[in-house]
Amino acid sequence: MKSLLDNQQKAIEKLSIYKVGALFMEAGTGKTLAAYNLVQSVTDIDYILWLTPFQTKINLQNEIDKYGDFNCKFDIVGIETLSNSDKTYLELIKNIQYHNTFIICDESLKIKNWEAKRTQRIIELSKLAQYKLILNGTPLSKNLLDLWSQMEFLSPKILKMKIAQFKNTFCEYTRIIKSKGRYTIVKEFINKYHNLDYLYSLIEPYVYECNLNLEIGKQFIDWNYNLDSISLEKYNIIKNKYLDDKMMELKNNNIFLEMTQKMQHEYCCTPEKFELLNQFYQNNNPDKAIIACKFIDSTQEVRNQFPKANIFTYGKHSFGLNLQNYDTIIFFDKTWDYAQREQFEHRISRIGQQSDTCRYINLTGNVGLETLINQNIDKKQSMLNYFKNKSIQEIKEVL
Repeated sequence: MKSLLDNQQKAIEKLSIYKVGALFMEAGTGKTLAAYNLVQSVTDIDYILWLTPFQTKINLQNEIDKYGDFNCKFDIVGIETLSNSDKTYLELIKNIQYHNTFIICDESLKIKNWEAKRTQRIIELSKLAQYKLILNGTPLSKNLLDLWSQMEFLSPKILKMKIAQFKNTFCEYTRIIKSKGRYTIVKEFINKYHNLDYLYSLIEPYVYECNLNLEIGKQFIDWNYNLDSISLEKYNIIKNKYLDDKMMELKNNNIFLEMTQKMQHEYCCTPEKFELLNQFYQNNNPDKAIIACKFIDSTQEVRNQFPKANIFTYGKHSFGLNLQNYDTIIFFDKTWDYAQREQFEHRISRIGQQSDTCRYINLTGNVGLETLINQNIDKKQSMLNYFKNKSIQEIKEVL
């Protein structure tokens, strides 16, 4: 076994007595090494299948290479590939059937939607293997329904209930039925959860949770900027266009994500943002900083103006990368998604970070949307939950 930290050793000790388990360890706590050692402790397997988000495959292989080869056949497969490639799926079925297999599902929130094709296929593969492990950087999702597919992957004997029974046991929800011609649309909204002590008692034996606890300081810095006149004008045009009674009816009120994306995109390349970035590079080491962008336009423009900048995007790079050689993240564009933001922060604040302090710099524009995103990130509240409780007039005033 490779040398382990205390929390990694505790994870091994807890889960090694079972054939299935979950490592819900925050990014930066070393869950990959814990999983590697846990797998190496099992002596009667001859095939290891490691499922991971496609963009993290190379990073994972590099991590495994540092630890040393497994003692049996080993494959890394992108989770997304399972829904896109029937050939890969059938080949994996064959491999698992002919071997005593250990399946690891990394970033297990990628299989949170039980109706998704890849989730169903991963669960079907899991039925063919004795040993199974799920890894995730966020201990227990904010959406309780995400747990069902993850526990089902490990073993249906843990919860002993189908998704409908799980939802009725632990969720209180409202169901809205709308008829559109010959079609009926059913939407469900979760109001609250209950029986959580009972749920935790079911999953607790198979779950190891660990929060990041490093003696590394965190410094949060705000940079304020003003939108240029053209961007501000387009911002207001989009706001007035979408927050119109006819548009709301046409879009069935499901317009908020589309609206805020378009509004934010209009000012993502406003000149003052680049002026602030230029000032930073004049006084700091660019090799120690990461720039987080949300849009293709802002990503490309930063790259054009600062060719040596280290640019990452939320969707592609918020999971699975070890970036402890950097000590500063500049959030050039904001994201509504708290989980993405949190994952990105942990890319640098993790085991192996040499700096005493990690800096997080937020660029905030002089429009209501920017302030609203800041407030919702602080409250860990989703955008949709915020908007569905507000009137059109209230939203106009805030934005």
